[in-house]
Amino acid sequence: MVYLDNAATSWPKPAAVGEAMAEFLRDSGGNPGRSGHRLSIAAGRIVSCARDAVASALGMSDPLRIAFASNATAALNTALYGFLGPGDRVVADGMAHNAVARPLTELGRRGVQVDWARTDRAGRLDLDHLESLARSLPSSGATKGRPPARMIIVTHGSNVSGALVPLSEAAGIAHRLGAVLLVDAAQTAGLEDIGLGTLGCAAVVAFTGHKAMLGPPGTGGLAFGPGVEVDSFAPFVRGGTGSSSGSEDQPAFMPDRFEAGTVNGPGLAGLLAGLRWMEERGRSAVRRAELQAIGRLVDGIRAIPGATVHGPGSREPRCAVMSFTLAGWSVSDLALELDERYGVLCRVGLHCAPRAHRSLGTFPEGTARLAPGPFTTTDDVDYTLGAIGELAVERKYGP
Repeated sequence: MVYLDNAATSWPKPAAVGEAMAEFLRDSGGNPGRSGHRLSIAAGRIVSCARDAVASALGMSDPLRIAFASNATAALNTALYGFLGPGDRVVADGMAHNAVARPLTELGRRGVQVDWARTDRAGRLDLDHLESLARSLPSSGATKGRPPARMIIVTHGSNVSGALVPLSEAAGIAHRLGAVLLVDAAQTAGLEDIGLGTLGCAAVVAFTGHKAMLGPPGTGGLAFGPGVEVDSFAPFVRGGTGSSSGSEDQPAFMPDRFEAGTVNGPGLAGLLAGLRWMEERGRSAVRRAELQAIGRLVDGIRAIPGATVHGPGSREPRCAVMSFTLAGWSVSDLALELDERYGVLCRVGLHCAPRAHRSLGTFPEGTARLAPGPFTTTDDVDYTLGAIGELAVERKYGP
């Protein structure tokens, strides 16, 4: 079996991830931050270490500016609903996942003005268009008198095409306009160099733990850069935190401001183990190997007659995600054959990002998506290319 669905979730996990989760439940199963006994203290220590590890992976110096959530979707909703209100303007890129697009659609109904920046047929963001939209547009017509964008949202690494947004340039735009930059880093956090502490603008990063960080599902969160006024984000969920229990107001300090309820202790233990595994092997070495694998897939599929790669080239800025279609095959039939006949596992369809597929010209059917991970070998890649090549020959003259 060849697993190439790491953009959905990384698999297999390092063995240490499952072992850490089991150890937490067996030996440290208290509720962190709630009680003073040894099990609660042990659990709290693990959560604190996980927070430190995430801060290191994101390039930030203050771990307490990280608020854990159940996943990147919950984190993005916290940021969007907590910051934007009627009359605000927000500009997002055209490769946005539904974790961004659906909340913005609802916020639009509530009076938030939403604009979408162009991306090209490879999923590359037009930064000039992004900046022009984000600026005040006082000229005439429907745009007359609109305020500048209060928030700019970018998809750091597309979960469809693999295109990367240069964060330093996006941060420069946000800084010039005094806007908050919200980064959807679901595909990149833990592997790509985000450098949150040095972006030079008010930046917030939404991350998930179960992809590049190699942790389990149910982990993720928001990381607030040093230039962000956390008080400008209202809590999305309020409740018990184990702190300030005499007050019925949500605590204002971090991370309790956004961490109502019991955190996922076993999940964070697994996340810590995944991040430590990455550190032991070297994040840059793992990233280099994944990019070599995706580059080999991109170049190999482009060489197959009838195949079309929808995304950047192998030597352009990208993450380890790529999409393609094959003449004569529907993407659903293609995935079924790859799975049942060859044991190659991938994802097909719209990948919860219909706006991205409209940008790429692949809506409504979508694409087949391949995403190698840290355990993908060169043999896996070459075997997959051989399988796709054989399927291309079968439908050479159409279905």
